[in-house]
Amino acid sequence: MLPHPIKLTDNPGPYLRLFLEKWQYSKISVLVDENTNIHCYPLIRDFLPPHQLIEVRSGEENKTLKMCETIWASMTDQALDRHSILLIIGGGVLGDMGGFCAGTYKRGIEFILMPTTLLAMVDSSIGGKLGIDFQGYKNHIGIFKEPKLNLIYTGFLKTLPMAELRSGFAEVIKHALISDRLLWDQLKNASLESQSWDKLLRHSAEFKSSVTQQDPTEKGLRKILNAGHTIGHALESHFLQMNQKIMHGEAVAAGLICEAFLARELTMISQTELDDITAYILKIFGKLKLSESETGQIASLCIQDKKNRGNSILMVLLNGIGQARWDCEIKEDRIVAALAFYRSLQI
Repeated sequence: MLPHPIKLTDNPGPYLRLFLEKWQYSKISVLVDENTNIHCYPLIRDFLPPHQLIEVRSGEENKTLKMCETIWASMTDQALDRHSILLIIGGGVLGDMGGFCAGTYKRGIEFILMPTTLLAMVDSSIGGKLGIDFQGYKNHIGIFKEPKLNLIYTGFLKTLPMAELRSGFAEVIKHALISDRLLWDQLKNASLESQSWDKLLRHSAEFKSSVTQQDPTEKGLRKILNAGHTIGHALESHFLQMNQKIMHGEAVAAGLICEAFLARELTMISQTELDDITAYILKIFGKLKLSESETGQIASLCIQDKKNRGNSILMVLLNGIGQARWDCEIKEDRIVAALAFYRSLQI
């Protein structure tokens, strides 16, 4: 059973109309990017009460304070009050940024998430984490705030290019690795194209919601959801600073391999488990190109990770497939070694 505020539906328009009629908001504004405006907004437009539109540019490079100023300015021009609601139709970038803008505008108005990518459906739209990148650091400024409704419509997946679908699949892999060995065994024996998306969406939503409800502000258990992300976010930040765009899922996939290597070093997983993880992720995602000189730069970025305490780099590592341990202290030189292992892999 999916918890509030998550709703999976194959008929989003009528559901959304009834929801908005029930709550009687003073004004409704819809936030889209240039892609969701064309491919997703028209599917629900005619079901909405009178509303206004805000369109921004897509892409991680636009998840900035400057873009927030554009959104806040539009909300102000539209005279949204504290009884208004912002409907956000987009992927993880727009959901994170739009939710952050709603959560801070006039000290917070309500918002609805309609995730349009697999990544957003299984991960970023669940759990109330909102924020933006700052000075090259991923999700550096943000808040915790749940949406009034998280409306998940799997039909949006049909609008996605394969690269976007693959990016979201990294989070599905992560959820299996940290919570469900049986699901991992099923995943690794199937191609990306043959996965059962409805089943995987429900599993991810139920699992992540369960974790975040037990630990809403990430003091303990919720940290396991950061598996693959310490090194993954460092990779994203590095490529962002180099003006080279990589997808979040590509970075997390590489991070899962590197962090599995570290778990193997600490005898938390077996060599067979490391080999299985590495082989499957490489088959789905291929490999990021890294030079030897870049490994030290990327490792140093891990010091900025939000999970750290003082000068200690704290990481989530697998404790056998299907379980994870948080707050594992890892030295910077071991992260360099993990990245060197990743560079050495053959596809």
